Amino acid sequence: MLILLLIITAIQAYVIGSVNGAIITSKYFYKKDIRKYGSGNAGLTNFYRVFGKGGVIAVVIIDVVKTVAPVIIGGFLFSRFLDADYFVDVGFFNLSLFGSEFAGLFVMLGHCFPLFYGFKGGKGVMAMGTILFFVDWRIALFGWGAFILLTLLTRYVSLGSVIGVTAYPISQALMGLGGTWELIVAIASAALLIYRHRENIKRLIEGKESKFSFRRKKEA
Repeated sequence: MLILLLIITAIQAYVIGSVNGAIITSKYFYKKDIRKYGSGNAGLTNFYRVFGKGGVIAVVIIDVVKTVAPVIIGGFLFSRFLDADYFVDVGFFNLSLFGSEFAGLFVMLGHCFPLFYGFKGGKGVMAMGTILFFVDWRIALFGWGAFILLTLLTRYVSLGSVIGVTAYPISQALMGLGGTWELIVAIASAALLIYRHRENIKRLIEGKESKFSFRRKKEA
């Protein structure tokens, strides 16, 4: 049953996660593909830089909803169909938490490598930020706080994202909110987001990373 639930959760989360707010909004509202403008990334930051604030709300709503639905489904499936007493003894802390986190990881994979858009998507920041609220509000507060503070101080969204996401596995471990398997999924999710920012990290080290500005460049 565990293997079946892992497969079902992974598939539904990846497929739904492949829906991309930036691509949909740019194509249907602006008749352009965000991946052909700016940095080429199908994420909120590049969308704002290229198209401005007009479609930002639509992007956020789509990306939040496409994250929330699979995460809720994952948490429900694992808590409903598995024996909690047995699985706690083999390294699980909370089946609902694990199901939500596991689904969240595959939502991020869908967002980063979308099935519907040639496997070329965003970097998973909005998905990760949404997932944190389903893990624990304190972790979400810590992660979002670090992201917002660093982004405001440095104006590097990538730096805020990378540092903010480290709050996920670290704070979860320190607060004792996860067992072995929950922690593994948290580390994998954080590693995926950091990997997706590898070019940004390289530019940060070289001093070439672009700073975020509320004034968009007229590229579209």
